[in-house]
Amino acid sequence: WTSEQIIDRDKFEIHFHHLKAWTKGMRVVWTFSETPRGVLVAIAPDFRFRVPLLTPIMNPILGDFFIHSVANKTLHCMKAYVEAKADKVAA
Repeated sequence: WTSEQIIDRDKFEIHFHHLKAWTKGMRVVWTFSETPRGVLVAIAPDFRFRVPLLTPIMNPILGDFFIHSVANKTLHCMKAYVEAKADKVAA
């Protein structure tokens, strides 16, 4: 898929607007919050599937696929990248 990404450094958020493919029109906000146990990431999707008749069918499919699969893989990669950079800075 193709998406526009806007990083709001003041709010610790990443805003995604999907521009192509099946997820076209979907908007997602990732919010990052520090906690005593690490960083908590909240993902808030707004699907608005472009074919209203298919919305009840597609929203769960897209939600399960993107939120639970793609987002999880993306977060693991982000975590590895940030931790690798932190190790270099601390050394």
